[in-house]
Amino acid sequence: AAVSILTTVGIIVVLATESLAFFREVGVVEFLTGSEWQPTIGKFGIAPLFVATLTTSLTAMAVALPLGLAAAIYLAEYASPKVRETVKPILEVLAGVPTVAYGYFALTVVTPLLRGLLGQENVEVYNTLSAGLVMGVLILPLVSSMCEDALSSVPGSLREAAFAMGATKLETSVKIIVPAAFSGIAAAFILGLSRAVGETMIVALAAGAGPKLTLNPLVSAETMTGHIVRISGGDLSYDSMDYRSLFAIALVLFVSTLFLNIVSRRIVKKYREVYE
Repeated sequence: AAVSILTTVGIIVVLATESLAFFREVGVVEFLTGSEWQPTIGKFGIAPLFVATLTTSLTAMAVALPLGLAAAIYLAEYASPKVRETVKPILEVLAGVPTVAYGYFALTVVTPLLRGLLGQENVEVYNTLSAGLVMGVLILPLVSSMCEDALSSVPGSLREAAFAMGATKLETSVKIIVPAAFSGIAAAFILGLSRAVGETMIVALAAGAGPKLTLNPLVSAETMTGHIVRISGGDLSYDSMDYRSLFAIALVLFVSTLFLNIVSRRIVKKYREVYE
């Protein structure tokens, strides 16, 4: 625990130090509200990177939340112990696949499928939709595991009471168990979103390069993590604004994920059901 705390403090100190050096040259308001990211001409508006990150993350959650919740309901309410012991490891294997493999899968399989379905003239080779869809598969085990834990923690007496009132298995699961486990499901959604925001290799390979302010998921756009990967791999001077801007972007990522985790904890605390 002490090592983790010291590591976290060290990361915060480095991010804060380098970011302060960056913000001496670029105003915070300009950085947060600017709509153009062109370091070569001195424009450091993070909006294009932030919007692309939000687009891919929300797409991922649109895939992971319904599928993860459905899988959790099946495992917690319908599956036999033998089936549960077989299915859960299969889901967990998805979390163990290297993210670079997911990135190539998005680029070489999902994108051609999207171009075939929606038209090559409508879907670019690099696009945020394919990256978001595959990210959803990546975080599916996290969401399903947390949702299943939340559903399994609901007392059996609620199920028995619902059955006694004549409710079916499906009605009990959807109308009784899921609302009772709302705090855990909401926490799973927010933590999954936090995981999606920080994902790097999938968006670096499949979403495209070049900051672009767009809400169209069928075109290429660069996320915050993808930009950090692309720029940090080049020849950057340690005293340049390009180099320092990476720490400013990383600081935004850190604050965003910290905020999501705080919100998750508050939701769990506020809506947690306590049963005797």
